[in-house]
Amino acid sequence: MKWLYLALIYLTFSLAPLGLSWSLGWPPRPFHQELASGLGMLGFSIILMEFLLSGRFRVISSSVGMDVTMRMHQLMARTALGFALLHPLLYQGTPSGGHRPWDVSRQLTITTDFPALASGIAAYFLLFILIASAILRKTLDYKYETWRLLHGLGAMVLACLLLHHTVYAGRYGGHPQLIYLWFAMTSVAIGTLLYVYLIKPLRQVQKAWRVASVTRLTPKQWELRLTPDGHQGFAFQAGQFAWLNVGHSPFSLHENPFSISSAPADGPAISFVIKELGDFTCELGQVALGTTAYLDGPHGNLSVNNRAEHGIVLVAGGVGIAPLLSILRQTRMNTDQREVKLIYGNRIEEQIVYREELSKEDTIFVLSEPPENWCGETGRIDGPLLDRVLSSEHFESWLFVICGPNAMMDTVENHLIARGAASQRILSERFDYD
Repeated sequence: MKWLYLALIYLTFSLAPLGLSWSLGWPPRPFHQELASGLGMLGFSIILMEFLLSGRFRVISSSVGMDVTMRMHQLMARTALGFALLHPLLYQGTPSGGHRPWDVSRQLTITTDFPALASGIAAYFLLFILIASAILRKTLDYKYETWRLLHGLGAMVLACLLLHHTVYAGRYGGHPQLIYLWFAMTSVAIGTLLYVYLIKPLRQVQKAWRVASVTRLTPKQWELRLTPDGHQGFAFQAGQFAWLNVGHSPFSLHENPFSISSAPADGPAISFVIKELGDFTCELGQVALGTTAYLDGPHGNLSVNNRAEHGIVLVAGGVGIAPLLSILRQTRMNTDQREVKLIYGNRIEEQIVYREELSKEDTIFVLSEPPENWCGETGRIDGPLLDRVLSSEHFESWLFVICGPNAMMDTVENHLIARGAASQRILSERFDYD
């Protein structure tokens, strides 16, 4: 139920400026003017709350999942943009002018003070640019690290512009109580950026890791193993992930999220299964042993701990095997009595990792492009395949944990629901959205 408390906190702070404005008891203006003010304030408060959603706070990511957190971040940012687009349009027909002594609450006019309007206009376009660049990030020709830096700096500038516009141009924003509230919320929002980019790296300096081994598993997949350098490592649950920074300063933006493939019971060393996809992953084979690394984690809630189901079905596609390996290994090392069944899909046989280890388990290997002598399942992991390899008992009472390409996850989740599997028995995390 942690997600419910987090949702209530989000709503409370998002609506706080509206509630405080209403409590002032000022005489109401025409509906379209009040709606314009309300949408403007609500859009600003949502934007400030977005800083918290994107701050990688474990209390959030471990409660509702990083995928839910980031999807919420995207949807609410677009909602705020919609409010921002409507905000000035609803003021059409309202008289404008300079300061009127008899219009202290700006009930009759809207300001024409250029600095107050300029900050709002600049924020209007900057918000659109930030959201458009996030949506089109994969099609734009610059690195993720560059985009992340520009996105963070742009968000900070946006918050400052909106604070200025709200205080100096808004009907309610200039009231002392509202000024204090807006300054407090903006300070907290910007403080989260300082936490992510300054405080977290400072803490990571004291808990560095060292590269213990780099092993090629398949032509395009590697195992990276890290050991803690002078500390006890960190506690994590099987199925979680961490942001990994290898060979760079802890203040560097060169970090990427990878699922932990080792089990908590393995000890303080941590392993990752990494597929070659980008600049860092394609250079893994050149990483020297002993290279300093930093971890931000653990994150995620893809955990089977404290679950009542007596059996677990793990469904993996490609490199999505990593967190499920951690779960499988932990259940075996922890003398877990639950039955575990693994369905593991790849395109070709050479992409299968830890085949000897997994062959000792109740594993169903699936290939979409099998060789002539292949004896396992063929095709993709879809509804018909699940019906062949799973029984009614699996669908009715077992826990399902899914990780892999989005298309596969959509197909599997939809079929499980159609076969009667309750949504609370389906665990998954996604990290790729429009």
